[in-house]
Amino acid sequence: MVGAIQALTASQARQLATTFQLLQAGQAAAALTSAAQLAALAPAAPDAQQLLAMCLAETGAVDNAEAAFRCALALAPRHPLILLNYATLLRKLGRLDEALAGFQDAVGSAPELAKAWLELGLTALQAGRSQRALTALGRAVELTPDSALAWHVLGNARRETSDLEAAAEAFQTAVAIAPDYATAWVNLGVVRRLLGRADEALRCFEQADRLGYASAELSDAWTGALLDSGELALALQRAQELTETQPAFVPGHLTLAHLRWEYGATAKQNTALSEFRDAVEQQPQHRPLRRAFAQFLLAARCGEEVLREVRVLRADGDDPQLTLMEAEALDLLADNARAGQVFRHLQGLLGSTDVVFLNAYTRFLLRTGEWAAAAQQAEAATRLDPANQEAWAYLGTAWRLLDDAREHWLCDYQQWVGEVAIEPPPGFASMAAFLVALKATLEPMHQATRAPVQQSVRGGSQTPGRLFGRNDPLIAATQVALRRGIEDWLKTLPNDPQHPFLRRTARTVRVIGSWSVRLWSAGNHVNHIHPEGWLSSAFYVDLPTAVTRPNCLHEQAGCLQFGQPPQELGLNLPPRRVVRPKAGSLALFPSYFWHGTVPFEDTQARLTIAFDMAPKH
Repeated sequence: MVGAIQALTASQARQLATTFQLLQAGQAAAALTSAAQLAALAPAAPDAQQLLAMCLAETGAVDNAEAAFRCALALAPRHPLILLNYATLLRKLGRLDEALAGFQDAVGSAPELAKAWLELGLTALQAGRSQRALTALGRAVELTPDSALAWHVLGNARRETSDLEAAAEAFQTAVAIAPDYATAWVNLGVVRRLLGRADEALRCFEQADRLGYASAELSDAWTGALLDSGELALALQRAQELTETQPAFVPGHLTLAHLRWEYGATAKQNTALSEFRDAVEQQPQHRPLRRAFAQFLLAARCGEEVLREVRVLRADGDDPQLTLMEAEALDLLADNARAGQVFRHLQGLLGSTDVVFLNAYTRFLLRTGEWAAAAQQAEAATRLDPANQEAWAYLGTAWRLLDDAREHWLCDYQQWVGEVAIEPPPGFASMAAFLVALKATLEPMHQATRAPVQQSVRGGSQTPGRLFGRNDPLIAATQVALRRGIEDWLKTLPNDPQHPFLRRTARTVRVIGSWSVRLWSAGNHVNHIHPEGWLSSAFYVDLPTAVTRPNCLHEQAGCLQFGQPPQELGLNLPPRRVVRPKAGSLALFPSYFWHGTVPFEDTQARLTIAFDMAPKH
């Protein structure tokens, strides 16, 4: 077919140019008439067939357009411009995989191809196809390694796949090529903060500011980096200023509310709600702000106030997500009749597409004793999202209540709860010396007077941001020591392609979240799971006497327990396994295992490091 290519005559080339001008001017019908005449005169000319395809696509005749593109490609199979225009059509038709696959063998000059790969990568990224975007953008930077834009977009794609180290490398390359690329500096700072490098993030934000970049998003990210760096007063000041100068910026109000809740005295914690409420009332037509306030109230377990906000929001129009918020508030208030009615109404609207709804409905059904129905909803959730940790936790609970043997298949608390003895890092004569130094490093990071609003901690504090990655050699050495223990333990796990935990086993892991928790006397972790992880952990740094030497009346004080669902479900199921903590020991377990701690009474705090992991293949 390639040998049969027909060259356009001079007059045909002029007609091609005129027809293209008509198409660009929006005169698609006239362009189509001219293109059809030209294609009839030169049926073996790739450019003529391509132009006909573009005109057909513009007039809505997509099937004929696709046929014309295929004809053009039969004549010139690796022509980048034809492949790009065909890919554009396929992209608009929602056939992104075909568009990317067809462009794999395109040949041509580096800038021409790079632009095409960049456009395809951007489309894939916008469509949520991060892996496809990585492939396309990888080709773009290979062809034009000096393109700051290509590296920047690649960084965004890597961030979407949670490969933060690689994302930071891409953004760093972008600013090295174009030092005045302010947006890349901002994104580099955001990723470095997510990696726990708050000091580096602040320097990136300062550079973007010097370049004249100004936005509410930058100010909000700056607040977070200040908090992670221990600059609480400055973080609060910046958060307050942002809500005053940008009152319509919703994330700013959320940041301030979380800071007030977690870091203020009791009066300031109440201020978290009152300030947020005042902001909403000052902008009564700002629907997204009111919705965010309602979500914060739901997390704070203020059910009646959630219902009030939902009623106000409905005056401007209802939607299923608003109704779901109402159902969750009614469930929180144990108004079973009304909650059940709303959940059943939502089943037809969201039941086949929304895992958040399915989990909320399952939670309600477990609490109200409809265990078989709960199992049905949880199974639907796991089919919709096989990696959803919350859905597997609820399914395991439903199977347990139904005396279904699959609970033991899903939750083997004896085999998959690891107790790993960690070796101290080099430079420490003993584990005791290492733990003393680690305690001294961690304790100053605990400035909060209250746990985060959406976390499991009760009567304690949690460090902000990401612990691992901070510019601290002892934290870095601790991570290395823990990783060695984890990798040794991973070798003991079998592989089971049918199992939600064992099918993802790997030789090593990447950390996707890390923090330290300090529990005070009477403090504990309520029973919970870790929705973002695959494997979760607790490393014991310092334990009070009440935990290490319990008395007969409180023999499980401070222990880690597994398999007991949250108290608010009212199921009264005992734990399946209880583990006594040991200083210097690391507990490992699947992230969907219900786990919590038993309260203790002691003047000494219980200090741990925790982190979630995903398999790294």
